[in-house]
Amino acid sequence: MRTNRYAAFLIVATLLSGCGEEPKPPATRTEAATATPTDAALAQVYANSCKLCHANPAAGAPLTGDKKAWEPRVLQGADTLLDHAINGYNGMPPMGMCMQCSEEEFLALISFMSGQSIQQ
Repeated sequence: MRTNRYAAFLIVATLLSGCGEEPKPPATRTEAATATPTDAALAQVYANSCKLCHANPAAGAPLTGDKKAWEPRVLQGADTLLDHAINGYNGMPPMGMCMQCSEEEFLALISFMSGQSIQQ
């Protein structure tokens, strides 16, 4: 009888140990939400055109700073990345919501978001 009480206590204690704590989001979500390019002009473009999708996990876009998510895209090369940014791809709208962006700005933004140097 004593063993049964002890076992029941351990089960209840184990089940209750996880209560009350919210799971913490992965670091990439936090980083994506607070990331900003150091260049002021690029930071403005990022805030107005890119951040809505690339800092929101629900959007399905690779998050800013998530190198693992960006890696297969970066491996496609600068030409493909530019094509997708300019012409749109899957859920990405044409021009990435930045109608005034040049190819150089797109490459700089992609470099910033991917955390990798992208050059044409």
